[in-house]
Amino acid sequence: MHAKRLFWVATLALSVTSCPTLAAPADGLFFDDFSHANVQALAAHGWTLRHAVGHPGIPDAQWGPDTIALVPDPKQPGNQFLRLRASTDGTPPGTTQAQICHARKYLEGTYAARVRFSDEPVAGQDGDVVVQTFYIVSPLKHDFDPEFSEVDWEYLPNGGWGDPATRLYGITWQTVRMDPWQAHNQAHQEMRSVAGWHTLVLQVKDGKTHHWLDGVMVAEHGGRNYPVVPMSINFNLWFSPGGLLPVSKITRVYEQDVDWVLHVKDRLLTPAQVDAQVQSLRAEGLTAVDHVAPAAPALASTCDF
Repeated sequence: MHAKRLFWVATLALSVTSCPTLAAPADGLFFDDFSHANVQALAAHGWTLRHAVGHPGIPDAQWGPDTIALVPDPKQPGNQFLRLRASTDGTPPGTTQAQICHARKYLEGTYAARVRFSDEPVAGQDGDVVVQTFYIVSPLKHDFDPEFSEVDWEYLPNGGWGDPATRLYGITWQTVRMDPWQAHNQAHQEMRSVAGWHTLVLQVKDGKTHHWLDGVMVAEHGGRNYPVVPMSINFNLWFSPGGLLPVSKITRVYEQDVDWVLHVKDRLLTPAQVDAQVQSLRAEGLTAVDHVAPAAPALASTCDF
């Protein structure tokens, strides 16, 4: 244990010393703490609420505005959370899933979000295979698309995909074929509950990706799995096909909250620097900042994957 602890201390020290100065608000910085007047105002800040049917989740399930809300922080007056809400009665027509996406213009740099995961539904019986996420992704143009790029945090409180264990995935993708399923990626699993609030950090730089959970680096990926094209920033909450409980008259409802999301282009920030940047922005009263230039040429953000 002593050797392992020294390894993480050395890793953190290396990251701190190699990080440049924090970006100024006008230098490749994106930040949103969701202090908007209403859900409709999200669009003015570059967010798209998903409406299109399709992957991931239950075929023929619905996506739409009723799955996204802005709710007050019960512990901090004046603060708000972005809330994703998914529900099911066990049937595809009776299932709704939530996804919100920011513009497809992000590649290298640091990504971070403060997210609340949950192990149980807020209504109805527990047990549906539900997936709670924060990730960056590009479209999959065709099977085994060599330009496909995706880096994920995915939480499965009720297990899934052939394993009943509660776990948090950190995944970096190379490519995939949807049907029949064949994936090429690197994955790390935290085999435990992570219900509650967590700071999730993704670093993408110099051919490697790093996953940080609450200040601890838990995975390093790279090689053929490294992202190669601009991606969008996403949160979604969905049910795994084949993982629904039987049909019920009582709807099961799951929620996931997001306090804030941050991206700093082309720079590696440690979790401590991420927290300092967020605190600085909030202290200045900057609740929504977007100084990341669009991709050239601009890329459509369809919010359907």
